[in-house]
Amino acid sequence: MTPLSAGNARVKDARKLSRRSERSERRLFLADGPKAVQGALSVPPRDGQSAVVEVFATPAAAQQYADLLAPAPLVTLVDDRAIEGLSDSVTPAGLVAVCRLLDVPMSTFLAESSYMYADSARHLRRLVAICADVRDPGNAGTVIRCADAAGADAVILAGDSVDLHNPKTIRASVGSAFHLPIAVERDPAAAVRAAKAAGLTVLAADMHGDADLFDADELLARPTAWLFGNEAWGLPEELAAQADHVVSIPIFGRAESLNLSTAAALCLYASARAQRARA
Repeated sequence: MTPLSAGNARVKDARKLSRRSERSERRLFLADGPKAVQGALSVPPRDGQSAVVEVFATPAAAQQYADLLAPAPLVTLVDDRAIEGLSDSVTPAGLVAVCRLLDVPMSTFLAESSYMYADSARHLRRLVAICADVRDPGNAGTVIRCADAAGADAVILAGDSVDLHNPKTIRASVGSAFHLPIAVERDPAAAVRAAKAAGLTVLAADMHGDADLFDADELLARPTAWLFGNEAWGLPEELAAQADHVVSIPIFGRAESLNLSTAAALCLYASARAQRARA
């Protein structure tokens, strides 16, 4: 089979998914690179549909990643120029998948019954990350990756946060966007209310907290939703006020503050440690 060129109609149609409006309208997005494609292919079918519609691959990549691509519903060979047009990477790896959107309603994982019983025989959803107005796709993707690594059960991108399906967000998550439920909620306050209604203690991460992360094990051991704010201005006062507690990360050196994704990693892992010590 002759690989499709960049001018092919199917390739051009897929390339349009680089635009958010096109992704929203068609409910499709592009997953770029082997980690993302592998993650997409590992997602269980939803409503009888695979998460992956089609994988575009150069002949060399199709050969190199033959085992990875085995479960793909359709693999289409394209030339190097075509993959460069589809990829958002400086150096494309040769694989780009067309996928169905990942976001799910908060109600699918914020169910009160999920938090009511703590025993070894029942999985207890105990840790959720809420990102309010996180604009940088690298930060959003890294928070998703940290949440996945810490064993969190879900992430909520709230307010004016970056598009979950932005190629940079997906790439920064290094496959983790496909590993745990992610909801998109326009109103951050609604996300906080839903977390509280589900029995979660909402902890806002902020420089000026009423609790210190290093002395908060009693709080951290509870089923928790961490609330993180914008990279530049943090959490609005009115939103932070809706949290059960505001927790600060101590800074012992001369740094003014921590990067959002670094702070999220510290908070999520502190909760994971405290919850496992209590179990």
